[in-house]
Amino acid sequence: MIIFRFLLGHVGLENFTEVTEFVLKGFTDNAELQTICFFLFLAIYLHTLIGNLGLIALVIGDSRLHNPMYYFLSALSSVDACFSSTITPNMLVDFMSENKVISFLGCAAQMFFAVTFGTTECFVLAAMAYDRYVAIYNPLLYSVSMTPRVYVSLITASYLGGILHATVHTGATFSLSFCGPNVIQHIFCDIPALFAISCSDTHRNQLLLFYIAGSIEVFTVLVVLVSYGFILSAILRTRSAEGKRKVFSTCGSHLTAVSICHGTVIFMYVRPSSSYTLEHDMMVSICYTILISMLNPIIYSLRNKDVNQAMQKVFGKK
Repeated sequence: MIIFRFLLGHVGLENFTEVTEFVLKGFTDNAELQTICFFLFLAIYLHTLIGNLGLIALVIGDSRLHNPMYYFLSALSSVDACFSSTITPNMLVDFMSENKVISFLGCAAQMFFAVTFGTTECFVLAAMAYDRYVAIYNPLLYSVSMTPRVYVSLITASYLGGILHATVHTGATFSLSFCGPNVIQHIFCDIPALFAISCSDTHRNQLLLFYIAGSIEVFTVLVVLVSYGFILSAILRTRSAEGKRKVFSTCGSHLTAVSICHGTVIFMYVRPSSSYTLEHDMMVSICYTILISMLNPIIYSLRNKDVNQAMQKVFGKK
């Protein structure tokens, strides 16, 4: 927790809060429904860890998957596993506990890691789009263009971008005053949910969220669109039906993940503050942070021939 004390105390803003802990309200007070939700989300969380960590193990263990495309996929899986682990375990504890309290610093830590991994995923997906462009548009130069130095730098920059973005918003949010109700109408310490219970003027924070998150969205979406523009031109030049099918199978899973990720971010953060509805935001957060993190490895596994073959090798299928 020392890092978060440093973060909150050295961002150039002071926090005059009277609140020392928060209560995560969640989405139900019904005891029976909470028990059902506990086992349901526990199963989903275990599938998420098994799927994402299993995909990473496949990439490490199978020499056929030792290329930049699958290293980026491993980075995406690690982000999904960490993102889900930031939120789900605490939520599972809350389902089985009457005291759904999270400390002030614990809340700051949860927000920091959630924003870090959420932003990192956007950057990794953009890097994956660029990687697909290099591989498809000019495949003969792929090994020269996408060297270990390049893809390691892209993955590292994605994480650094996520950390920087999280640092800005965590510092700005927890420099607000929280002197009234400390009940957060959400499953985790999300930025808009904390704005809703702050007794400070959050207008500047909302603008900061809108413009920074919006800038990241514009940049990463542009990278994806430009990359797939070149990929589309390469597809149109390809006369082989088999070649086109292979390109579509390679890119289809990535486009699905991109659509889900950016659609959620735009709905949650890049919109006017007057349109915030915490109930809807909470359900979208559940779908994205918990369900989608589980579905990503499934989507890539089903749509990718090499991953399927690696899985069959592990499970002894011929």
